[in-house]
Amino acid sequence: MDQSLTSAAGLALQGTFHRMIELSRAEPAPTLQQRLDRLSRLRALLKDNEKRFEQAISADFGHRCTIETTIAETLGLLGDIKHTSKHLKRWMAPRKVATQLQFMPGKNRLLPQPLGVVGVIAPWNYPLQLTLAPAIGALAAGNRVMIKPSELSPNFAALLRETIAAKFDATEMVVTGIEDGIAEAFAALPFDHLMFTGSTRVGRIVASVAGRNLTPVTLELGGKSPTIIDRSADLDEVAPRIAYAKLMNAGQTCIAPDYVLVPHDSLDELTGKISGAMQRMYGSDPANPDYTSIIADHHYARLQSLVEDAAAHGAKLLQPAAADDAAWKSKRKFPPTLVLGATPDMKIMQEEIFGPLLPILGYGTPAEAIAFINGRDRPLALYWFGKDDAARDEVLARTVSGGVTINDCLVHFAQANQPMGGVGPSGSGAYHGEWGFNTFTKLKPVFYRSPYNRFADLQPPYGGKIARVIKMMRLMS
Repeated sequence: MDQSLTSAAGLALQGTFHRMIELSRAEPAPTLQQRLDRLSRLRALLKDNEKRFEQAISADFGHRCTIETTIAETLGLLGDIKHTSKHLKRWMAPRKVATQLQFMPGKNRLLPQPLGVVGVIAPWNYPLQLTLAPAIGALAAGNRVMIKPSELSPNFAALLRETIAAKFDATEMVVTGIEDGIAEAFAALPFDHLMFTGSTRVGRIVASVAGRNLTPVTLELGGKSPTIIDRSADLDEVAPRIAYAKLMNAGQTCIAPDYVLVPHDSLDELTGKISGAMQRMYGSDPANPDYTSIIADHHYARLQSLVEDAAAHGAKLLQPAAADDAAWKSKRKFPPTLVLGATPDMKIMQEEIFGPLLPILGYGTPAEAIAFINGRDRPLALYWFGKDDAARDEVLARTVSGGVTINDCLVHFAQANQPMGGVGPSGSGAYHGEWGFNTFTKLKPVFYRSPYNRFADLQPPYGGKIARVIKMMRLMS
């Protein structure tokens, strides 16, 4: 057995889980009013503690722009709760399904049922949003929820544990597993469903550990999300949208544009416009409160390594200040960096960047850009800019990605009626809105046989009637 499972923290983890499991089996289906009450309490938790969450998250980062926390985390969650509460009655209702002629007047229905206990392993980059967004779907579906925050966000984790304990019984929703080294023990619990958001590398580990219990897993991972600039694009519109999407949260966003593909003859112009947009938005002073710090020293060192490797292989770097400048390092803020001349042998083109570094590459024909994307793992997001509908539709038809925004970046994530999820190495499964409700629900198929249907009476002895029945079945097949 994993030692973490037999530690005091591991035993407490198992005890909490088993209490939830027992109650989920004894009380399997919370009413609409119970679910709405839980969502209402979660909304109150967010509104009552908004400033405290901002402060805790900023403390974990070293500095986190509070406006970004409001826009990307708090407001999105409040909107999710409102949307879910509005539509929950309809989502919970039995769903009609067509019935084949030979079984009528019987009827088919799908009955939405809670799975039981849902585990949520959350990341550090948007700790509030990416913890509670899955929890909203799980609670709406009638489940009990156990949350494992990231070790890199201890201030946030402690505050979340405190505030959830004040609003929820420990058998409804609980924050646990804050201790270092407990992540694998958490993933090893036989949840009815496990949600993990994080890197592809760790996602493989989580899936492997959960697989020992055949636990269904939704993986929200990452990868290298490309941005294609078509010849028909207006570069003055493109540049600030890419700059903002890349530098929001200092690039520590799983769906941030990871690299840009632009026609060769527009490369210099676009580079200049993106550089100018970054300068207008954030300036060159690392003390700018709008610019967020890198979460930890080892992540900062990883970004430095990517830049140094690219430079050593001949790439040109454009920065407002040197990457080793003491003023930037002292605040753990990495200068926005455009990388020109990146090649496939550079580390920056081999791994997800997850920081304020942006390679800009030239391409010849649209087919070459598409081939470049398709030669790599399928990304979590893809962005396309332009006014040529045929070119746009060609990219949509010939590439596969988790989601797409046209003529902007990131915005598909905010669509309450669209699923959020990856494909292949960028993830599996989806959530958000009704998609999240369905992910954490068992849609149980039920057939109600009518007493007026004798067609299905096929018990032996078959006798002569079976030939007639089979003949009719063939006609209906």
